Amino acid sequence: MGIKGGASNRLNQKGYHFLFLIRRVPKQVRFTPSRWLLSFFIGSWILVISTPVSAQWIDDAIEFFTLHPNRRNVLRDSSLYPAKIVLSPVVIYSPETSVGLGVGAKYLFKMKGSGDETRTSNMPMSVIYTLENQFIAYSGFEIFSNQERWMLTGNLRYQIFPQLYYGIGRNTPRTNEEEYNYTQVLIEPILLKRVFARYLFLGGGIRYNRISNVELETDGLLANNDYPGSNGSTSVGTQLAAVYDSRDNLLNAYRGWYLELTHGFYGKVLGGTQEFQLTRIDLRHYFRPFRNRSDVLAFQFMSHFTYDGAPLNELAALGSEEIMRGYYEGRYLDRKLIAAQVEYRAKLVGRLGGVLFLGAGDVAHQVKDFQLRNMRGSVGFGLRFLLDKRENLNIRADWGFGNRTNNYYLNIAEAF
Repeated sequence: MGIKGGASNRLNQKGYHFLFLIRRVPKQVRFTPSRWLLSFFIGSWILVISTPVSAQWIDDAIEFFTLHPNRRNVLRDSSLYPAKIVLSPVVIYSPETSVGLGVGAKYLFKMKGSGDETRTSNMPMSVIYTLENQFIAYSGFEIFSNQERWMLTGNLRYQIFPQLYYGIGRNTPRTNEEEYNYTQVLIEPILLKRVFARYLFLGGGIRYNRISNVELETDGLLANNDYPGSNGSTSVGTQLAAVYDSRDNLLNAYRGWYLELTHGFYGKVLGGTQEFQLTRIDLRHYFRPFRNRSDVLAFQFMSHFTYDGAPLNELAALGSEEIMRGYYEGRYLDRKLIAAQVEYRAKLVGRLGGVLFLGAGDVAHQVKDFQLRNMRGSVGFGLRFLLDKRENLNIRADWGFGNRTNNYYLNIAEAF
């Protein structure tokens, strides 16, 4: 599911014994000893995967951390899809958390009776604990029934995690920076049925997003304002959803369209603390610009519009590891967000690939406040390493640049 709720990111990570995955890095370029160490890990990872080794050695290393829950059944019945769970250690770093350690996994499977007409269901999972006694447990999922008659998608998250806050609006100064901590519980299942066309799904679901145990800086901006949700909130509501998904691969598409539209109604009837509405759009397109090459050109447009009294952690946030790379997640907050990006993905040599990406986006209080000349830019490049040939699954290393800021990221699967 491409659209996420609250101040949260997916952690769909897996790998093998020499892989280090960094979920989020600082917003500023301060080369402290910790960042030098982080740079060493990234450089070492790139050096190792760039070293000429036999394909069999790489496959054996990946296989060492791969579980096959239905292997015996597949041996008896070749029509079954060979499901797999790939595990890896996870290392994260940010100035708010110090070093975090954990385990990541990605479960890839198809339901019994599914053939080539059914795409692979995807369920990433991760559990992380940091040296600052912070904890994250997360699972995002896209599950198809036989022949893709039904789709179940959504997110589950529990985290105790910090967030940097600069104020609300597109012109908040860096000097406003303060940190607040909170506990988040997010439950967001959406069930959709295929209707009318091969790739069109309609349905709905519920969304529960609770922010509690908020710790604010004394005499900070949040402690001295009364913005809804600054001391915690509970969003409970129903969502209507429409999805058109013709991608040939959920993890790394070569071609196809993806459109997800959700509109949520939140109120106090089911225990919510605010009444508001939330509309989210995620539109993507993928194609191969050259017939004799496997290169891919990918486009994405997304928007996040809140209405009425949306609490703080439901506001639109600019910057993430997925879109507007280079900006710290939530560097700019407001009621509305629009953002777009284009990425060129090329195969270099063997399992190695490279990407170039360019994006633009902004936040605003009202739709009429968006102006083309005010859009903030994002540009960057990255390397890819093909981890799973059958699923076309990559490890990605990206370096994104924004306006007087840059960040680098290591993760599993493409940004979009």
